[in-house]
Amino acid sequence: MAIRRRNDRVNLSPFQKFYLLVAGAVIIGPFVPLLIQSFAFQWDWPNVLPSEWWWSARTRARLPQGWDYVLSPYSRLLEATVNTVAIGLVVMVICLAICLPAARVLAREKFRGKNGFEFFLSLPLIVPESAIGIALLMIFIRLGLAGSYAGIIIAHLIPTIPYMIRMLTAVYQGLGREFEEQAYILGASRWQTLRMVTLPMLMPGVVAGCLFTFLVSTNIFLLTFFLGQGRIITLPTLLFSKISGGTLDASAAGLTLLVSLPGIILLIVSERFIKEEAFGKGFGA
Repeated sequence: MAIRRRNDRVNLSPFQKFYLLVAGAVIIGPFVPLLIQSFAFQWDWPNVLPSEWWWSARTRARLPQGWDYVLSPYSRLLEATVNTVAIGLVVMVICLAICLPAARVLAREKFRGKNGFEFFLSLPLIVPESAIGIALLMIFIRLGLAGSYAGIIIAHLIPTIPYMIRMLTAVYQGLGREFEEQAYILGASRWQTLRMVTLPMLMPGVVAGCLFTFLVSTNIFLLTFFLGQGRIITLPTLLFSKISGGTLDASAAGLTLLVSLPGIILLIVSERFIKEEAFGKGFGA
């Protein structure tokens, strides 16, 4: 006899609907004026909408305006995007190589000074980023790493390693030793056990850690600003240079929307692949 699956949908109360509506408005609300501003040519207070739009003024403007400027070579958007993505990917790979074995030790081994070591790993989250940036800048200038990609990548590892190692440690703690021990009993080598047992079960946590590390790296401004010394431009530094004068014009609004895209894309990807069931079953289930 077939068992009918129970319908899990429930009717929300008016208060719950109102609460969700307010929460959605708080999250999406700030993007609405940005979107309008990105298409505006003249928007003066107290007008609710722009008095003149970008597409109506583009024909008489001497210089590229709005999205014409954002998508033109003058904005350096392509250069900043390539630098941001490349640095984020390299930081993600190096961070994973460092944190994966370290998380295994922290999750499964007991040793003297473990609590102190875990506190030490949390220091980059406590110490102000400006203090870290100034200290690194003093060191990197003497080492010749200031203004280089290598220097920025090393700097980005400092705030991203604590996030990655905490996430992987939690995943390792949820993964019992019995799976690996059974693989050893059946004759599997350490490499075979790692490749065919451990990594498939860790993969959801690894992917989540990589996505989060990449997102953190692509949003680091102060360390990139200090150590890049104006030679290496990323999306956060590009946006800061555009709004540093205190005004938000159409091109700055367009850049702000584009800078927000990586986080939105990663949110969609994580919602698709990183679910609660995946952590229990692994990607091979």
